[in-house]
Amino acid sequence: MAHRVGIIGGDGIGPEVVGVALKVVRAAGVELDQVDYDLGGRRYLATGEVLPDSVLDELRGLDAILLGAVGTPEVPPGVLERGLLLKMRFALDLYVNLRPFKAGPGRHNDGVDFLVVRENTEGTYAGEGGFLRQGTPHEIATQGSVNTRMGVERCVRFAFELARSRERKHLTLVHKTNVLTFAGDLWQRTFDDVARSFDDVGTAYNHVDAACIYFVHDPGRYDVIVTDNLFGDILTDLGGAIGGGIGRAASANLNPARTGPSLFEPVHGSAPDIAGTGQADPRAAVISAAMMCDFLGEGDAVARIQKALDTTDDVKGTTTQIGDAIAAAC
Repeated sequence: MAHRVGIIGGDGIGPEVVGVALKVVRAAGVELDQVDYDLGGRRYLATGEVLPDSVLDELRGLDAILLGAVGTPEVPPGVLERGLLLKMRFALDLYVNLRPFKAGPGRHNDGVDFLVVRENTEGTYAGEGGFLRQGTPHEIATQGSVNTRMGVERCVRFAFELARSRERKHLTLVHKTNVLTFAGDLWQRTFDDVARSFDDVGTAYNHVDAACIYFVHDPGRYDVIVTDNLFGDILTDLGGAIGGGIGRAASANLNPARTGPSLFEPVHGSAPDIAGTGQADPRAAVISAAMMCDFLGEGDAVARIQKALDTTDDVKGTTTQIGDAIAAAC
């Protein structure tokens, strides 16, 4: 049975790497009913539209969404981030951002294999704040952080269940409880309460600044990490360097309740400076597509894609050449 999947190629290298990812998924035997959407910087510049409500309603009926990248230098910061990416996260209740970091054989940090579970719909990204006396010498800007017991608990519970499914069975909470004494306290108390139902999962806590040090000097200590929206955003970019570079950094924006589609995307951005040159590494998009297949229940295909990625880890060449090698190995 074909999965109905929305494809947002987007801008820059987005269409290139998504094209490769789709080729690999089909080579692995997954049937897709592909629905293409013209969203991103090009559409905004041409029409002034970011994500019309009619398109959002269509997206709700899909099984999953695969996104390449959005953004062009001509679009002001925040337009696409808030109007497209965050709007989809909030409207589709994509409350878990899952990012895997695995260093393959022979690469720096060989053997590192951990996951970051980032809360994806609250925190500072909820948009609480505003300006007072904007444009004057006395201007004030406030930016609040929204943390609800419901939002924190469902994210923490997902992380515990994920840790329980892995061999090491260990979960680390990362926050800044010594300074953010309100939000941090809610996260810590919720973490401790949920932990009582998972006595087979080991736990730890790190301040986010300490976690940055450990990411660089001792990333092997981690199995699964759970953290808030802002800290997770920053830590996972650092994690991309640990796992072999931003060209291998994948992500899943999940609705674990499956009340709507989940969204899968590489996190390298649109890279307009190399668009059309064949220099983009498509592996992050391929890994993201494999995560999509896993969420859709295509376990056999995921195993084939992962094996193909491992056997072609040292393949170099253009975007197309790397993609062809991965697809041929599936």
